[in-house]
Amino acid sequence: MKKFLFLYLIVFSPFFFAQNVVLNKVVKSISNSDKMLYKINPDLPAAEYLGEVEVQGFSDNDAEVFGMIYKKAKEIGANAFSYQPFEEVDGTFSKFDPIHYKLSLYYVPVSDFPKEENTVYFISSPYKKQTISINNEKMVFEPRTYSVLKLAPGEIYTVSTRKLLGSSIKIAAQENQPVQFFQLSGLSVNSNQNGSPGINLKSGDIIRLEQSYAQFLTTIYQYFNN
Repeated sequence: MKKFLFLYLIVFSPFFFAQNVVLNKVVKSISNSDKMLYKINPDLPAAEYLGEVEVQGFSDNDAEVFGMIYKKAKEIGANAFSYQPFEEVDGTFSKFDPIHYKLSLYYVPVSDFPKEENTVYFISSPYKKQTISINNEKMVFEPRTYSVLKLAPGEIYTVSTRKLLGSSIKIAAQENQPVQFFQLSGLSVNSNQNGSPGINLKSGDIIRLEQSYAQFLTTIYQYFNN
């Protein structure tokens, strides 16, 4: 009997733990061609509430999850979102749970999105701890975390994955420079991109992310101040 139960769980567990994204509330639907889906403060005066999407179950494929959320949001014309915590029986709000959470959806005129300039977000890998250096100062990222760097005028920042075959970038403050998002990836082995035989081996990459997806990651990942 125990063996049968074990096999049953192995075979059917994907159905119990598979992720589902549901558009479970629609107050209003509008038509627009905006491609963005930015995170906002729900108290933003220009935000028009449209509905909510609910995520049930966990997946470590964050890009796929965001794609499902994005598709649901665009069904009602949303171009912004905010995290909506569950209210407990005692009136307090629950902490974020990656297995079950809700996002409120809004429409915001593009000109009314708050601007965040000369700010850089560093977002970790979802899988393992990583270390980078910023101007030779070490920073350790736990999986599914992120940190924020405010760029000081006149200073050049060298960001490195501290690996022999890893990446290094330089960033600096500029007038009216929009917010930037970078994700840290671990060891990767890929086929050679130029068509010649062999592989490309990298021990760490710093990948620039599009703002909508990056702001989703900063919603479901944990902030830390290193």
